[in-house]
Amino acid sequence: MGGFLIYFAIIILVPLWAQMKVKGAYKKYSQVPASSQMRGAEVARRILDSNGLYEVGIEETRGHLSDHYDPRTKTVRLSTDNYHGHSVAAAAIAAHEVGHAIQDQQDYAFLRLRHSLVPVANIGSNFSWILIMIGFLAGMSKFVLLGIIFMAAAVVFQLVTLPVEFNASSRAMDEVVSLGVIRNDEERETKKVLNAAALTYVAAAAVAVMELLRLILIYTGMQRQD
Repeated sequence: MGGFLIYFAIIILVPLWAQMKVKGAYKKYSQVPASSQMRGAEVARRILDSNGLYEVGIEETRGHLSDHYDPRTKTVRLSTDNYHGHSVAAAAIAAHEVGHAIQDQQDYAFLRLRHSLVPVANIGSNFSWILIMIGFLAGMSKFVLLGIIFMAAAVVFQLVTLPVEFNASSRAMDEVVSLGVIRNDEERETKKVLNAAALTYVAAAAVAVMELLRLILIYTGMQRQD
């Protein structure tokens, strides 16, 4: 019983800790003006144009930290604070999202793989627990196994997301430094914002892997009983 309590505490606390790190870093560095005084939208446009991505648009979107790149419409969408903000945090996040646009332009392998996994991952996320619960309630290990397979697809998606996000952050740092968006003494603050954001993906992947392993152990126990 104690082991299960520790396990559930971990899968709840790890994501919460990661979210706190992101919010803390963003709140701190959104109050630090970037020396270039460029708005997030201007940073994004500067990097896009320097890479020949003139056709990629930039739009303001609602929500807090709702920033993302949409490969279907070739659009970088920045939340209001980052679209208009002149801070180190706004520059870092804008550059990160443009990093995804550059990945798209260069046909980055992990980005392509992640896109191809989206339908499978959505099915896995939606149906895995339904199948697993049916299997547990009916004592049918085959349903549990099928649910585990669906869940594994979603876990693979989260694992593939890690190199995509880290690579986008690496590209972002290279671009803001080479284009003079930030000074040398601002690199440390920019990296802190990008690293904190990456923690959420690492935490989500770690929790997903732990949950998958736990279910595999339960399934093997059911098999022994059969």
